[in-house]
This record gives sequence, C-alpha cells and structure tokens, in this order.
Amino acid sequence: QVQLMESGGGLVQAGGSLRLSCEASSRLFRTYNMGWHRQVPGNQRELVASITTSGSTNYTNSVKGRFTISRDNAKNTVYLQMNSLKPEDTAVYSCSAGWGSRPYAYWGQGTQVTVSS
Repeated sequence: QVQLMESGGGLVQAGGSLRLSCEASSRLFRTYNMGWHRQVPGNQRELVASITTSGSTNYTNSVKGRFTISRDNAKNTVYLQMNSLKPEDTAVYSCSAGWGSRPYAYWGQGTQVTVSS
C-alpha cells in the first residue's frame, strides 16, 4: 500500500502562484506514473497534469502554459507549480500514483486551492 500526502494548498489572489507537493511513502516511487487531479463539488474529477516514470508530461488544455508538473525521485515527491491562477482553478487537488493497467491505483486525500478574484 502506498500513501500519498499532498501539501501546499491555500488561498491566493487571481494572478498569484502556488506550488503543490505530493510525497509518497513508497521507495518504488520512481516506478509510478504520477498525476494531479482536481475536483469541484458537483463536478467530475479532472486530470490536470501527469508525468511518467521517464519524465514525459501532459496537461489539460486549460492549464497549459500556466502549470508545471515535475518529480524528484530522490525525495519521493511530485510537484505542481501553478502560476497565473484564475478563480476557475479553485478546487480540491489530489495526486495519484499508478502504472499501465492501473493508472490511478493510489490516491492522496487532497488539498484545497482557492483563488479569489
């Protein structure tokens, strides 16, 4: 079982920045593809960004050019740098870890990001 712990959420004004962190409990971290997701109450969870074991990244269109996902395998941590934040980025952000047949095998509990206008 892998535990994922997010941190770095909070309240920020529009145009500001936040960096989210997700630390994994497993030494197998480097073997997992990682993702950041967000969910607004009443809406479906959305995959915001992902990074593979080799470092390839992918982003949903609404955050391209503003968000950057990265990983530090030595620290068992994946990051989400969020710049130029907008009120519509307000959501609970969660990280996931997985592999080919189970891309979202493990989940963190989430961290709230609130962007005020």
